Formats: sequence, C-alpha cells, structure tokens
Amino acid sequence: MAISVNNKVTPSSIRRPAVAMLGGTFDPIHHGHLRLALELRDRLGFDQVRLLPCAQPVHRESPGCSALQRLEMVELAVGDESGLWVDDREVRADRPSYSFATLQSLRAELGDSASLTLVMGTDAFLHLDSWHRWQELLQLCHILVVVRPGWHLPEQHRMKHWLEQHRIEQVQQLKQQPAGSVLLQQLASLEISATAIRQQIGAGQSPRFLLPDVVWSHIRQQGLYLSPASDYANSN
Repeated sequence: MAISVNNKVTPSSIRRPAVAMLGGTFDPIHHGHLRLALELRDRLGFDQVRLLPCAQPVHRESPGCSALQRLEMVELAVGDESGLWVDDREVRADRPSYSFATLQSLRAELGDSASLTLVMGTDAFLHLDSWHRWQELLQLCHILVVVRPGWHLPEQHRMKHWLEQHRIEQVQQLKQQPAGSVLLQQLASLEISATAIRQQIGAGQSPRFLLPDVVWSHIRQQGLYLSPASDYANSN
C-alpha cells in the first residue's frame, strides 16, 4: 500500500495507530528488510510499518540506483501486504533525507496522540549523536533499536547516559505514549547485505532467494546494478 506525502489523515478517517517508521536506502530492498517489517507488525503489534526509501542519504555514500528506482522496487516488494505501507515523502521532497524533518512531517500527519517509533540498527544508534537535531528526536517519536543477542552499549560510550535516561523495557510502553522513549529489542533477522547483492549482480551472479523474485525480475528488466562486464538483463 503506497501513500503520498500529500495524503491527509484525519481523526475521523482512522483511529490513532501505533506506527513504526523503517527508513533506509533499500538499494535494493531484500528479504532482510521485509522480514524485519513483518516482525514489527506481527510480533510487536504495530498497526502500521512504514517503509521510507530515502532520497539523498546524509550519512552514507550515494546509492547505486536513483531514489525513484529504489522506491519502485520497494513498492513491488511490499505489494498489497496488510499493515506494510510504502511512504514516498522523502523521495518526493527531493532534498537530503534528515530523519528529523521526516518525523516532523509524519507527526503532523498522524497527530499529537499517535505512537510513532523510529526503528534503527545498532550501527545507526552508536552514531545517533551525529544526526541532525538528534536531541530533539524524542520529542517527535520513540526509538526502537534492533539488537543481536548479547549486545550492549559499551560502558564508556558517549550515548550511555542518554540511553539510561530514556530507556524502557517493554514494547507496550511504546504504545502508551506518543514519543519520548528508547527500547532495545531483539528480533529475528536475516543476515543479508544489499552491498553484497549489488556486487553479485555486477559480477554477473544471481542474487535470487535473497530478495523477492518480483524485485529481481525488475532489476534484470531495467538493467540495474550491472557492470560493463555483466549482462543479466538479457540472460535467463
């Protein structure tokens, strides 16, 4: 289900949901991204999981495909899966993708009382204090950090005190307030790398079963990620 930044959500049209925001370059989207989205919906009980392809990533190198191409692949992958929404606001904004601005836009759409949770991995969390207006993020949302078994924040890490100030222990606590808390949560994960997928395609190898067949078919039809030496666009 795709939504446009121009869509209006009013109190009379839907009840206030618990919404998870899962952003990324999705370059390309793969089964690891999709499995995480389903875990957020089914295991943690979020009403909506919004996948937001970024337009111009701020903290990493430029993607291998354009924002519109990556958005199209996410839309193909999600299809009509209930509870998963493809949100194109960052792509349509055509500016560097700052999470703070995206969350402001989402909060304005959802209203002040909705529970809004930004989902990220540990690598992003460890560098959160380098993000634009990071100390104001919890005014707009909760943060859910997806961790591996046994992971903990190093004792001397600069984010340690901040985490202790805002940490909660249960996902239900996220839904009791609109924003303001941080939850560390273990979820089933598939160790799939978008970088490795791009490298496989560039080397003329098949990444099938790492990403949805509909996405792999689209990549081949459009000739995406190909190096001059490879030619999967016309292969079987």
